[in-house]
Amino acid sequence: MNKFLKVAGIFASLALISACASTGPDVDTTDSADTMVDTGPSGPVPGTQADLEQSAGHRVFFAFDQYTLTPEAQSTLAKQAAWLKEYPETRILVAGNCDERGTREYNLALGARRAEAAKSYLVSLGVDAARITTVSYGKERPIDPRSTEAAWSLNRNATTTITSTGA
Repeated sequence: MNKFLKVAGIFASLALISACASTGPDVDTTDSADTMVDTGPSGPVPGTQADLEQSAGHRVFFAFDQYTLTPEAQSTLAKQAAWLKEYPETRILVAGNCDERGTREYNLALGARRAEAAKSYLVSLGVDAARITTVSYGKERPIDPRSTEAAWSLNRNATTTITSTGA
């Protein structure tokens, strides 16, 4: 019995340590198909990342070497703004991303302009700027690692991720 308690204590300690581990400020920006863990039997839990992705979309795309919002991007961001108004305590991160072409420095700057364009549009629709943080990952976090036009099109984006819900 004493040996069982020691083993159980070790496992409990390991579980606590791993639960408290932090990976830093990085935010996972993978597709929703990979991360839809916050769903219930009748769909996503309201106010979660999965709910945002299903209800409004979480990613807008850009043309090559551009940071101008397309009408489709504006439509997605309008849905995000409406969703964010339903959850006024929710804070988000908008991450700007680029394809692999261009230098690291150029793509970091372009990614920052893409993230800022998305943020500015959300703010113009009534979302408080204090709720939105931006970051540029440049070409460092591709959705699709292939070197094809289709992959490059996917990788030129701004991705919205919930950072806190205020709950």
